[in-house]
Amino acid sequence: MRTDVDLRHHGDAEVGPGLVDLAVNVRPGTPPAWLAALLRDSVAGLAAYPDASRAREAVARRHGRPADEVLLTAGAAEAFVLLARTLEPRRAVVVHPQFTEPESALRSAGHEVERVVLGGDFRLRPVPEDADLVMVGNPTNPTSVLHPAAAVAALAREGRVLVVDEAFMDCVPGEIESLASRRLPGVIVLRSLTKTWGLAGLRAGYVLGEPSLLARLAEAQPLWSVSAPALVAAEACVSPRALAEADAWARGLTAERERLVAALGGLGVRVVPGGRASFVCVHVPDGLAVREALRARGYAVRRGDTFPGLGPDWLRVAVRDEATNRAFVSEFAGIVGSRHPV
Repeated sequence: MRTDVDLRHHGDAEVGPGLVDLAVNVRPGTPPAWLAALLRDSVAGLAAYPDASRAREAVARRHGRPADEVLLTAGAAEAFVLLARTLEPRRAVVVHPQFTEPESALRSAGHEVERVVLGGDFRLRPVPEDADLVMVGNPTNPTSVLHPAAAVAALAREGRVLVVDEAFMDCVPGEIESLASRRLPGVIVLRSLTKTWGLAGLRAGYVLGEPSLLARLAEAQPLWSVSAPALVAAEACVSPRALAEADAWARGLTAERERLVAALGGLGVRVVPGGRASFVCVHVPDGLAVREALRARGYAVRRGDTFPGLGPDWLRVAVRDEATNRAFVSEFAGIVGSRHPV
């Protein structure tokens, strides 16, 4: 695996005792009480092997697809590994900056990976025409940029597998640019239940796509990979009640993110424009030193230099509630102002 950046560095490595967590993008206060109760009740059935049929049907209904176009996985991370172990691309392309696990999984499986690095405002640009595997995030981690569905779909080609990581799409009210409910040839959509529902420790997600490819992924998947509690969570989190709760949260998140972006912009700090996920991507000189100064003041943020296409002057900051965001900006202002007076 290439060692120019640490592809296995993730936000959980940034957090620690006594630190306010702005490094991990899981919604605070989750799982909600109703979901936690369902998970506790599911423990009574642990003697039986997991049966994914109900959860699979529920996910299929949620996206208007037949059940054979759904594969439940132990989080999106397992899906990337299954794709890497199943596919045999001649020319694999990963669009960066984005979540590093897709590239990491491909390289671990022995594949060469070509990077298409987005510049400027991190909007999509063309990829090599002969690429037969393309992986892209939407909204993209860490930039928070939401690509138009039409622009993402335009990357599809005959003979190409296009993998779209929509782990943060439920941060967008109405999921307006999602491809999850569109049945496009060669397009695979990955979804995660980790972020919105606080299930990082449970591992729950799913893949949507053509039955023939999903059948190949299922053959590579270990038996009973998705636990019984994770299946309970998957079914519950695509229910009408859960979708309404997620959309309400996304609308509140939008308002908090806009306030945070405005406050950071007022400090003269560059924030990637048009962010639509539960985090913002910030460019600040001496970013790694600023990160350490923030840690000294009790705040953990995600370093950007382990994302191909960014560098040491980039930080990813999770959006929290108004009081937490305001307190963070106050500390951030003191650090940035002392280094580079505005």
